[in-house]
Amino acid sequence: MKTILIVDDQMEVRTLVDVTLRIGDYRILQAASGDEALEIARREKPDLILLDVMMPNSSLDGFEVCRRLK
Repeated sequence: MKTILIVDDQMEVRTLVDVTLRIGDYRILQAASGDEALEIARREKPDLILLDVMMPNSSLDGFEVCRRLK
């Protein structure tokens, strides 16, 4: 089973994407901030990360999360 990490500071967006992707056979993880995304990504090694680039409520935006994951 493939794992997808959804990263967005808006819970409604994370929930919508989660519900949509669960139709397929995916393991879904969620993060509400850049810091949380980095922690989960390093621990779980998802196959795909859907990352919001503008997260004003997070100390890290999506671009910085990408840089740190490289």
